[in-house]
Amino acid sequence: MRNTASAAWKSLITLSLAVLLAVGSLTAPAAHAATTINGAGSSFAYPIYSQWAYQYNRLTGMRLNYQSIGSGGGIRQIKAKTVDFGASDAPLKAAELNESGLMQFPTCMGGVVPVVNLQGVKPGELHISNAVLADIYLGKISKWNDARIKKANPGVDLPDLEITPVYRSDGSGTTWIYTNYLTKVSSEWAKKVGNSTAVDWPAGVGGKGNEGVAVNVQRIKGAIGYVEYAYCLQNHLTYVQLRNRAGHYVAPTSKTFQAAAANADWKHSKGFYMVLTDQPGEDSWPITGATYVLVHKNQDNAKTAKIVLEFFDWAYRKGAPTAEKLDYVPMPMSVAHMVERAWAKEIRVNGKRVWTK
Repeated sequence: MRNTASAAWKSLITLSLAVLLAVGSLTAPAAHAATTINGAGSSFAYPIYSQWAYQYNRLTGMRLNYQSIGSGGGIRQIKAKTVDFGASDAPLKAAELNESGLMQFPTCMGGVVPVVNLQGVKPGELHISNAVLADIYLGKISKWNDARIKKANPGVDLPDLEITPVYRSDGSGTTWIYTNYLTKVSSEWAKKVGNSTAVDWPAGVGGKGNEGVAVNVQRIKGAIGYVEYAYCLQNHLTYVQLRNRAGHYVAPTSKTFQAAAANADWKHSKGFYMVLTDQPGEDSWPITGATYVLVHKNQDNAKTAKIVLEFFDWAYRKGAPTAEKLDYVPMPMSVAHMVERAWAKEIRVNGKRVWTK
């Protein structure tokens, strides 16, 4: 991400979890000067939603009040109908969507990145394998000069320092993506801990939101945590290279996120349910995921529902450059077209279609 964008948005992300942001329409940027819509959930998606919202507000006057409270909170709030849309990085399966009367759709893709606080170690200098990462979070590897870490990092000065794993203390889609990956690469993790938006962590300390994890990693010497890539860049954290499924150590970049996303078969995914962790490919970043929006199929207010969809329509068609600057992977237009056909089919007010474009 560009340094200028990083500096501009760091203060927004670290100062507040609930901010009043701008949002509006797209293909036809109509005036929505007095309109505010409400969303809540994913902190993974917060950097891109805030930028899109700012740009869209300048076009239309529409405003978005978005609370970055974690995916678990976003799911709860949309189910309770206290927001106009929920945001989650943990996709819901078709059965749960149907039970709650919801539909979900992906808005963009990105990477979850392990970050460390080790004096003298530069970003990307430390190599960690999938098995070692799992054992660190299981509490089985507790010192940075452990033989298994040293073997993968000849020439790196690794101290005799306690490792402090940092994890999300709130219900989190970032945690869902991270633990999904650990479950795939470690049978012990799968058996003892598992995959969820919130788990019983065997070791370490918690932080609320990507913001809280970033702060704790910066504060604690010897810490390791996991954050969405934009938070890593904006907070100048030291990321690691991970060993992927093909056996290659790769750095988190737009290229490696795109390599992982290239295998996504959205056409055959029920309810747009897609998991992108541990994907094949020499360049694939192993902890890649999509972020989703959740809306009710049967809407109470046609105007509000249409404005929400117009915003995300604009994001699909005009938001890709901003997403790329923040190192997200935009959704291909072929997927956007599939999503909008689903809007037309599934979202109704009193039996009438909301989306007719």
